[in-house]
Amino acid sequence: MPRISLDLLQQFVSAARLGNLSRAAEQANLTVSALSHQIRQLEQRLERRLFDRGPRGVQLTAEGRRLLEAVGHHFEGLDRAMTTYRCRREEALTLSASPGVMSSWLVPRLARLVAAHPELELNLQSSALLVDFERDAVDAAVRYGRGAWDGVESEHLFGEWIAPVASTALLERMRGTDPDDLGAWPLLGDPGNRWRDWFEQFGGTPPRRYVAQFDTTDALQRGALEGMGVALGRMVTARPLVEAGLLHVLGERYMPITEAYYLVYPPRSLEHEGLRIFRDWIRCEAEAYARGLADAAGRRAVAG
Repeated sequence: MPRISLDLLQQFVSAARLGNLSRAAEQANLTVSALSHQIRQLEQRLERRLFDRGPRGVQLTAEGRRLLEAVGHHFEGLDRAMTTYRCRREEALTLSASPGVMSSWLVPRLARLVAAHPELELNLQSSALLVDFERDAVDAAVRYGRGAWDGVESEHLFGEWIAPVASTALLERMRGTDPDDLGAWPLLGDPGNRWRDWFEQFGGTPPRRYVAQFDTTDALQRGALEGMGVALGRMVTARPLVEAGLLHVLGERYMPITEAYYLVYPPRSLEHEGLRIFRDWIRCEAEAYARGLADAAGRRAVAG
């Protein structure tokens, strides 16, 4: 059998996984005709039909499935291995963070980083999904959690505090209601069921039911902005809205939670000069932010 090039096998794997020649051709920067020709060339060399072609795309034959099982994982391994060499220009830095942290905390501060280091080229990726550093060409990420992630370096940046927040419209509607008697207010259920911890910490009578229950922090915060009810706002994302007058903290009580924000990165990023610059910068920003938040909370959270 004549030697088969890796290009032909790679195009086969791409078409097999996508099940669509147009999309596979676009991914490979080829015309559909050129990709079809390469697949037919591979079939001729192997003397086997690899695809059934139909009006809705292509489907693997039994021979095609066997070939994909035999070679597909090798290309996955090559792709993971090459991740180490992507985006390795020292002035280019790819960062990932959740949409809330990206827009509320990171982006408002980045002007200072760019002014101090104009040579940096930032590529910002906003996603609620955790980065897979083995697969994604990302140098570092800001994550929210408890700091225990396998296979990455993890540096604590700052903790998180929560407080009940409400819109101006809701305050007007509930005028005369004691802001410390939260059981008398319409409450919005949060993803972590923090209200239970709140009432255990500060006392009071929890409501029999919530006005609405939310499964994401972003949706919960939006519900509070629209005046649906009182939310337990995470200060990293809620504080800018409080400072803008769009949300108001009820009472003067803040409660720290166990989750915090961390800078995480794979060991391969340790030698990246751009990450070194960013890490030094974000440490300073995080320290200043933590001091300001502690002042805002009045350091009275745990005392009640």
